[in-house]
Amino acid sequence: MGLELMWIVLVVCAIACAVGFYKYVYFLSIGYGFAIAAGAVATAVIFAGRMDWVAALQMVLFIAYGARLSGFLLVRELKSASFNKAMKSVMKPEKPLPIFVSVSIWVCVAILYTMQVSPMFYRLYNSTADVTMPVIGAVISVLGLLLESAADKQKSEQKKKNPDMVATEGLYRIVRCPNYLGEIIFWTGVLVGAFTALQGAGQWIVAILAWVLIVFIMCNGAQRLEKRQMARYGKDKAYSDYANKTPIIFPFVPLYHLNKQD
Repeated sequence: MGLELMWIVLVVCAIACAVGFYKYVYFLSIGYGFAIAAGAVATAVIFAGRMDWVAALQMVLFIAYGARLSGFLLVRELKSASFNKAMKSVMKPEKPLPIFVSVSIWVCVAILYTMQVSPMFYRLYNSTADVTMPVIGAVISVLGLLLESAADKQKSEQKKKNPDMVATEGLYRIVRCPNYLGEIIFWTGVLVGAFTALQGAGQWIVAILAWVLIVFIMCNGAQRLEKRQMARYGKDKAYSDYANKTPIIFPFVPLYHLNKQD
């Protein structure tokens, strides 16, 4: 399974997401983007002699994904008054976690981020020559990245115009969490691109489990976002009408809520 080399990627991902020790939510946000980008670079360095244009493309996608995500989250937190106001109104002040809890979260997310980068790692480790599936996967990932970027941009613009209402226009007419949908599409592309590279049950389990965990995390994130929105806008008829007719994360799937409704 390449564990004799993958531990290097794990260490790099762990260092990159250690920003979570400053604020534990960063383990799963800003540190997430840092770790994905750093893990891809580490993989490229490990297999420098085997790098081809397909692997370089995959590395660039991971770097672009990580830089966009962490950059967006940093700017939003530092400059978005409406976002900070909303967070303070629905979330309790963050209390420091016990060190053993922080370390446990750190280790778990570092392992997850290493698993997410594993399709690129395995392609190079196995010296896979196929380029068709990686290119197809890259196209899917680009679409996901574009969707996620456009959704975040549209949301920021709409919140500037109307900070007291959720985004409901553009991509938000299709689903209420298009950014989370874009994330799922991005990682679906990563998995698809590895179909001809994975060898043995162990590699398949790692790659598929990483994808399953990301889908679960995105659905959980959508559930928590809906809970915050219900706490803030639940009595607003416009919000209720919008939420009751717009799928929460998957288009054309009549799943409108992930929380119990009154």
